[in-house]
Amino acid sequence: MYLRTFVASVVLAAASAGVFAQDKVINLYSARHYQADEALYNNFTKATGIRINRVDADDAGILARLKSEGAASPADVILLVDAARLWRAENDGLFQPVKSGVLESRIPVKLRGKDDGHGSQWFGFSMRARTIVYNKQTVKPEDVDSYEALADPKNKGKLCTRSGSHPYNVSLFGALYEHVGEARTEAILKGMVANMARLPVGSDTDQIKAVASGECGVAVSNSYYVARLMKSTKPEDIAVVSRIGVVWPNQKTYGVHVNIAGAGVAKYAPHKADAVQFLEYLSSDEAQRYFAEGNNEWPVVKSLKTSNAALDKLGPFKAEVINVATIGRNQQKVLQILDRVGYR
Repeated sequence: MYLRTFVASVVLAAASAGVFAQDKVINLYSARHYQADEALYNNFTKATGIRINRVDADDAGILARLKSEGAASPADVILLVDAARLWRAENDGLFQPVKSGVLESRIPVKLRGKDDGHGSQWFGFSMRARTIVYNKQTVKPEDVDSYEALADPKNKGKLCTRSGSHPYNVSLFGALYEHVGEARTEAILKGMVANMARLPVGSDTDQIKAVASGECGVAVSNSYYVARLMKSTKPEDIAVVSRIGVVWPNQKTYGVHVNIAGAGVAKYAPHKADAVQFLEYLSSDEAQRYFAEGNNEWPVVKSLKTSNAALDKLGPFKAEVINVATIGRNQQKVLQILDRVGYR
């Protein structure tokens, strides 16, 4: 039976570190809401005897809660699903540095937070690509083979996306800003707004389904949403997949945008040693396979071999080479551009 310990906000906020210290436990503030992660947490508890008290919210909710709790926060581990939000948490002083030979040997430097000599603020544990999905009946793949192409007038009335200010898009545009500069980024986002088939709404899965139905011709989606539909045995999902094509954007230039899920030890963690042990577990072969095979993400440990037919079918791609912290630093500029061009 999967371990599912949900702690009410008022109880967790009021509980003292002494109460939690009666047994081995970590308090995990998590923005990951994937069913496959239940087995991940359960296996960690079986292997270590350390229970996991989990508080689930979105990235913004977790950051707001941590700031509200301050030094009284019982949080041990902060787990977020976006590079810009990891950077924001680091910038707001919500993490503490972690020095771990295990993590340093397994997690690439570009997928870690700032290291001031006392250890990294956070570590990336899984990757996903922001890919382009198109309707095979109405759109040619060569017409949508880059993020810039989404702003081309030939795609007018065809584009669907979720909200421009959603973290996944803010991170994508933050990377775009780094690659092409402010003026070009603003022109691209303005062109994307002009090409919208409808106002931005819904999740990435909703965008994919809208492309399949013909409501849109092209959309942007995280890769694991596509892979999830590809693995589904539901007739309606099989029909969706049959109508769409997928391209890895910008293969002739800087490469497809890659985002991460990552975690760090909370600044006031009452159980730091156990929290570090949990981070080290997330870098283990076992956990990395869960990310890849359970939630259709790519592991960050490059030497690891995984088995996922959907990811294999999507094929190899050239990824952008950029430090994820850079994406976070660009997010405020991107939000200002989104306001100027009316990208809601």
